[in-house]
Amino acid sequence: MNNSDDLRSLNSELNIVYRYLRKLKITHEDAEDIVQETAYKFLQYYDSIRTKKIRSWLIRVALNFHYDQTRKNSRIKLDLREDQVKTLSKDLPEEILLSHEHWSEIEYILSKLKPTYRELLLLKYIWEFKYDEIAEILDLKANNIKTSLFRARKEFAKLYKEVYR
Repeated sequence: MNNSDDLRSLNSELNIVYRYLRKLKITHEDAEDIVQETAYKFLQYYDSIRTKKIRSWLIRVALNFHYDQTRKNSRIKLDLREDQVKTLSKDLPEEILLSHEHWSEIEYILSKLKPTYRELLLLKYIWEFKYDEIAEILDLKANNIKTSLFRARKEFAKLYKEVYR
């Protein structure tokens, strides 16, 4: 990567990653840190990146770094009342995910899911991305996203019933 056009192209892609992170409600400072780390990893592994979809690769690296940092910096606190558990157990997974008042319970269940399922549920129900947008981010087909989301919802519901019954 010694061409100035390549550097301009990388800068353009990193700006898109930054805007994407801000759309996810990540603070300006954190988004800048994530983009800087992403650029570093890109330059470090440039020769071994095999995908032609550099934007997808950059977004994937940025999201993984963000999730790692969030996981390191957060603690899960369970503070459930009996009436909350009864109310929530009647809801569908989509309704549970959309209910921000029960976020600590949701975070706990999400932490128990496979990372792929957790990411799909967050992208779809918290950040409200469309199937084709998720497919582009994860570099998968939209049909695969639909199938995986179905499985993720099913697993979420199963874990939720196990924990909160």
